[in-house]
Amino acid sequence: MTLPELEQFVVGMGQPKFRAKQILEWLWRGAPDFSVMKNLPENLRGDLDGLAQTLPCTIEQKLESADGQTTKFLLRTTNTNHEHDIIETVLMRTSYGNSVCVSSQAGCAMGCKFCASTLLGLKRNLTSNEMISQVLVAQWTLHASRLTPYASRPNGDVSHIVVMGTGEPLQNTGALRGFLETANEKLGISWRRMTVSTCGIVPGINELIEWGRPVNLAISLHAPNDELRGRLMPVNNRYPITDVLDAAFAHSDKTGRQLMIEYILLAGTNDSPEQAAELSALLKDKNVMVNLIPWNAVAERGEFAAPSNNAVHRFQDILKENGIHTRIRRTRGADIGSACGQLRLGQK
Repeated sequence: MTLPELEQFVVGMGQPKFRAKQILEWLWRGAPDFSVMKNLPENLRGDLDGLAQTLPCTIEQKLESADGQTTKFLLRTTNTNHEHDIIETVLMRTSYGNSVCVSSQAGCAMGCKFCASTLLGLKRNLTSNEMISQVLVAQWTLHASRLTPYASRPNGDVSHIVVMGTGEPLQNTGALRGFLETANEKLGISWRRMTVSTCGIVPGINELIEWGRPVNLAISLHAPNDELRGRLMPVNNRYPITDVLDAAFAHSDKTGRQLMIEYILLAGTNDSPEQAAELSALLKDKNVMVNLIPWNAVAERGEFAAPSNNAVHRFQDILKENGIHTRIRRTRGADIGSACGQLRLGQK
C-alpha cells in the first residue's frame, strides 16, 4: 500500500493516522509479520495479523552456505490469485556489498538444455510486488542477523540487484520495470547497481533502450555460433546471435554501461580453444566483459559435465589475448543448491 492507502486502512481500524507511517517503515525493512513491530500497541499487532500480511510471500525454506556468504530462500507466494507458487531468491554477501539474485517468473519457458529452471516449465509471471518482496526478505535477514562482515553499506543493506534468478525477465518487462523503479525509489539502490539478464529477447532489449534507465544488461550467450547456440538454447532459433548482440550493444551505447556476456562452460561442448577464438572474434574491440561460469551440475542434465580448471583458464587466456575483459565467476553456495531452479526442483 501507498502511505495514503495505509492511512485510510488504519483509520478504518479506529487507529490514529500516524500508525500508517510506522507500519510502512517496518514494511520497507522487510518485516515478515506484525509481531516484530514493537512500537505498535500489542492489540493493534494482533488485529493486523487477522486482517493483513506484510509481504506477498512467506519463507518455505532457508539455507545457509557453510562459508556464511550465501543464503538461499525458497519462497511460497500468498497472493489471492496465485497461491502456493514456489520461487527462489539468493542473497550473496560480497566484498563490494550485498547482492540479491531475483526471480522474475515462477518457472521458465526458455528450454535451455543445461538449466534446472526450465525443467518444470513456466507457471506465470511474477508481479512487481512479488519481485520486490524477494529483496525485502533478504533485507530483513541482513538486519536481523547482522552477520554482514563483507557489507560495504550502512546497516548491511542490500546494495545490488541482479535479475538472474528463475525465469526470463524480458518476458515480463512491465513488472520488471515497476520492480526496479520501486527498488530505486524506496530502497535507494542505484540504477548502476542493477543488472538484468536475458537469454536474448530482442524486443525486450529494445524496450529497455526506450525506458532509458542506466541498468546493466547481461546476455546469456553460452555459445559462439548459431548452430551450437540453437541446440543449447531454443530461443536462438527466433533471435540469432547477431540480432541479440546488435540490440545489446545499442543498449550499451545508449546507457554508457559495459555489456556483460554470461558464458556457462560445458565440458566438451563449448569450452574448446577454437570456440574461445570464435567468441573472441564476435566481441573483439567491443565495450564488453565476459563472465565465464563453470557449469553447476544438475542431476537431471546428465548429458553435460563441468569443465576442468585447465579448460576454464585456457578459455579465459584466449579471450584475454584478444583484448577482451573477462573473469571467472566464483561458484557460490554449491553446498546449498544455489544454481537457478535447483532448490525449487526438489519441491516438484
